[in-house]
Amino acid sequence: MNITAKTMADRHSIAEARRNLPSLVRDAENGKAVQLTRRGELVAVLVGHREFERLSSGRRSFADAYRDFVNSAELAGLALDPDELFGDLRERTPGRDVRL
Repeated sequence: MNITAKTMADRHSIAEARRNLPSLVRDAENGKAVQLTRRGELVAVLVGHREFERLSSGRRSFADAYRDFVNSAELAGLALDPDELFGDLRERTPGRDVRL
């Protein structure tokens, strides 16, 4: 969840949430996440419908997006050599000594 200072989540016990549900729903509608706790443990988050839709929009995974990119760009036909392109970027020193 992308929580900024403006939308910082409030934390409420479930008992407290029962008493204040209308105002907590209003906060969620206005973009403020509301954390719900049971015995001090976070158990749920109340968010507005707009935020829920954004979070569950079914975005493609990185793997799917990359696979589509590779297929559309036809990278195999470019005959790129990764060692030639990136060979001088890797540090070749053995690194530091580590005592275990």
